[in-house]
Amino acid sequence: MRERPVWLRRFWGRLARWAGRAARPLIDRFRASLQLRVVASTLIASTVLVLIFSFVVAGSVTSGLLAERKDTAVEETLNAVERAAEQLGTYTSSSDNSLATTMQRIVNELAEDPVYAPVIMLRTADGDVARSHPASADIMPSEALQADVADRKTAAQYGNFAIDGEGSKPYLVVGSYIDLSLDFELYAFYPLESQQDAISLLRTNLALAGVALVLLLGVIAALVTRLVVTPVREAARTSQRLAAGLLHERMEVRGSDDLARLAGSFNLMAENLQSQIRRLEEMSMMQRRFTSDVSHELRTPLATIRMAADLLYDNRDDFDPVTKRSTELLQHEIDRFEELLQELLEISRFDSGFASLEVDAVDVGRIADDVVEGLSHLASECGVEVTVSRPRRRVIAEVDPRRVQRILRNLVSNAIEHAEGGPVRITVAESDTAVAVAVRDQGVGLKPGHADRVFDRFWRADPSRNRKTGGTGLGLAISLEDAKLHSGTLQAVGEPGKGTLFVLTLPLQAGNRVITSPIPLRLDGPRSTGKEAARATQD
Repeated sequence: MRERPVWLRRFWGRLARWAGRAARPLIDRFRASLQLRVVASTLIASTVLVLIFSFVVAGSVTSGLLAERKDTAVEETLNAVERAAEQLGTYTSSSDNSLATTMQRIVNELAEDPVYAPVIMLRTADGDVARSHPASADIMPSEALQADVADRKTAAQYGNFAIDGEGSKPYLVVGSYIDLSLDFELYAFYPLESQQDAISLLRTNLALAGVALVLLLGVIAALVTRLVVTPVREAARTSQRLAAGLLHERMEVRGSDDLARLAGSFNLMAENLQSQIRRLEEMSMMQRRFTSDVSHELRTPLATIRMAADLLYDNRDDFDPVTKRSTELLQHEIDRFEELLQELLEISRFDSGFASLEVDAVDVGRIADDVVEGLSHLASECGVEVTVSRPRRRVIAEVDPRRVQRILRNLVSNAIEHAEGGPVRITVAESDTAVAVAVRDQGVGLKPGHADRVFDRFWRADPSRNRKTGGTGLGLAISLEDAKLHSGTLQAVGEPGKGTLFVLTLPLQAGNRVITSPIPLRLDGPRSTGKEAARATQD
């Protein structure tokens, strides 16, 4: 097969792309509009049905007209055969000189009689032919028809002949055998112009009626669909407004039909949702106010208890062993209580919208090193090796150092707590617009569905709460709020027995938003040991 030229392939490629771009708005409009799809489907289905009906009706009427004309033509031809037989019965030899004259007279008389066909041809078995129409000198019936007539039959056949010199026209040719002393064959040519005109008129009327019917069905479908689609569109717009927070929006109820009941049910649902949301907002506001008030009110007695506990703790060596141990436990629990109080106060700041950033250009890798150094004692107690892998050059980002350090401290301490003695790897990476810090442990991991709940307040994957750190359950929730305050993201993924991965992504410049993270959120990457990560940091 010969390959098409390059310019032709390019032309067809550009044409296909242009056609695709031109058709795209129509395709999008078709997909977005229920009314358009219903009307288009109705038009297509009605067009197919009208075409089938038109073909069936036209075929049936055409067959009926031609069959009726054929029966009449055969009957007229047989009458003409009888008239011709009366005048040709006396001839016994084809050499008779008057036979040709008689044959010509017979066909002329038959052609002039309006009862019979206008064109008559009479032929002897020897091939002598008499024609009633001078323009039909070169016209002969088909060989198949001549064979049927020669077999002593009366046969008919349709064909196109140019008899009047005005071009080819449809004719019905009927041939019959005349059984006399001499064998004769009579052929009558019946024009079908009137039948053809009737069939053309029928097809034209069917086409016009079909087009009108299709358009009418399209209009009816559009009107009916509009009656149904309009309330649905109104419900969609109202639901969008409700989703946007406009809880007072309602649908207009018209009449008492199914659509009206739908609008009423929708309005009732909206009212229930509005009342429920208001009740939840009030409860949430009361809860936030309670948390904030309790946190602030506890600061004063906690300060007094702290001073007394510090005094006892400083003089613990003067106490007996039981009192000394009680003093140490009191100091430890006061520290935990103070940490919880600080986290509650921080949560209340986020809830009230008073949390703010103190942005500074800092090295995020250095913050990660400081966090690891500060948690080295905890890592030693848990038997966990923590390593940091970061680029050689400094990763400068405009962030709040205190909040970023708090996020990383929560993530690393959480990883150490759940590492089950395995290594914890911290990876720092950057792109043109963002910086990411990944904290990966190879401990117990997360069960399916827990990755979405680790940032919930007071939620723990381990319900026993039997951990060395004894956290409050607010650390990851505060970390997520800190990340959002930077217009960043904090994500988690984990599998049982494969560990957990937390990825913190922050924009390099304050005020920007994170689009993509330099570190993908997946566990299927290579598992490097602590020593390998340390070598990567040293390279």
